[in-house]
Amino acid sequence: MRRDFLNPLRNSIFNFFLIFLIAVSVNYANGTEIKSLRVYSSNDQTEFPVIDHSDKSKSSITIDFDVQSEFMPNFNIVFKFCDADWNPYDNPFLSNRMYNSETILWFDELPQNIRGARYHYNGSFPNNNVTFPFSGNWRFYIVDSQNRDLIYGSGKFFVVYPDIKLNVQVAKEGLQGDMNDLASSGRTIAIKTNFVLPDSLYSSNVTRVEIITNRKFYYPMIIDRNSYTADRFYEWNGSNKFTFIARNVRPGNEYRIADIRDVGKYNMPPVFAHFGDIETSNLFTKGRRDFNGASYLMDYRNENADYLKVIFRMRPPEQIKSSIFLVGSFNDWKVTPEYEMYDDNGMMNISVQLKRGVYEYQYVTGQIVNGVVENIDWEILEGNFYETENEYNIFLYYASVEKGGYDKIIGYKKIKSGAL
Repeated sequence: MRRDFLNPLRNSIFNFFLIFLIAVSVNYANGTEIKSLRVYSSNDQTEFPVIDHSDKSKSSITIDFDVQSEFMPNFNIVFKFCDADWNPYDNPFLSNRMYNSETILWFDELPQNIRGARYHYNGSFPNNNVTFPFSGNWRFYIVDSQNRDLIYGSGKFFVVYPDIKLNVQVAKEGLQGDMNDLASSGRTIAIKTNFVLPDSLYSSNVTRVEIITNRKFYYPMIIDRNSYTADRFYEWNGSNKFTFIARNVRPGNEYRIADIRDVGKYNMPPVFAHFGDIETSNLFTKGRRDFNGASYLMDYRNENADYLKVIFRMRPPEQIKSSIFLVGSFNDWKVTPEYEMYDDNGMMNISVQLKRGVYEYQYVTGQIVNGVVENIDWEILEGNFYETENEYNIFLYYASVEKGGYDKIIGYKKIKSGAL
C-alpha cells in the first residue's frame, strides 16, 4: 500500500523543535494548510537562505508560502535564535523579545481558478518589526495568532556577521580505505578550510566547521574539535592557525529536474513528472547543470499556478534490493518513510502534490529502522562524477561568552566545485 504523502500533526507539541518543513504541507483539524513553504536569500528563489552582512546582495531572507484555507489566515511568524544544533535558546538575553515577531501578515488572494490554495504570503526580513542581532543559526515558526503553540510550519536560515576570512581549497582524490567494485564510487574530493584567528579571540573557543552541500540541511558535514576521525579532522599550530579537513566527500551527480510548468503537457492531474518517459538509473550518466537543490515556482499571480498530483516513476536495476525513496526540493532534501516508493511489477512509483514549477530531486536507497531511514546511499542510482558542480556553504562556529554564551558564526564562505 502506498504511504500517504502527508502525515499531519504526527508529532506532539513537546517535540516540535525537531520539525523543519520546507515545501511540505501540514494539515490541521481546522482545515488550514500551508503549502510550498520556502525560505531563501533576498529575492532569489534559488539562493541558499543566509543573511551575510559582508555581502549587500544577501542582506535579507524571504519567507514565501501558499495557504489553503476557507477564510483569510491569521498567522504570526516568530523568530528564535538557536545553538549550532538548531535548538532554540531559552536565555532571555538572546530572545530578542521586542523584535522577534511579525504579528500582521498580509496575504494576497490567488486567482479564483487556482486548485489547491487560496492565499499567498511573501515577506522579507529583517524589517521594522524583526531584527537578527546575533550571528548564528535562526529558525522561524508560523503560528496561530491566538495560540502560539499551534505551529503550521517552520524553517531554518543563517545570519552571519563574519569576523574571520575563510580560505577554502577543494582537491580531487580517490576514496581512502575502501575498495569498491564500482570505480565511480571512488571519486572523492577533500575540502580544506584554513583561517587565522585574531588576537581578540581565543583558540580554545573555536568549536567546529560545518559544511552544507547544496540544500542538505539534514545531512551536514561536521568537523568537530571534540570528534576526530580519519575523514573529519583539524590541524592547529598551537597558536592561531587552523585547518579543518573533510575527506572522502563524494561529489555525486547533478540532480534530476521535473519541470511541470507547461500547461499543454501537464494539464489535468494526475500527471507524470516526466511526460511520456520512465526514468532509469543515472549511475553512468552525467546529469545537466542544475539549481544546486533549489526549486523555482510559478508566480502566484499566474492563473495556471495551481497544484497537481505528480507521479514519479522509475525502473531500477534488478540488483537493487533496498527500498527506494524520493527526495528533493519539495521535501527539504530529507529522506523520510513517507517518501518510500511502492513496487508495481518492477516499476517504482510515488505521487506528490506539487505547485507548478521546476523541482530538483533524486532517487536514493535505504532501510527504515524505527521510523527513520538509515544506510542512505545517494549515489547507487544517481552516479558520482568529479565534474558535478555543487555549492558548499561553510560555517565556522565559536563559543562566544557574550550574553551568557552562545554558538556564534564568525566565518562564512560559499564555494562551488566542479570541473576539478
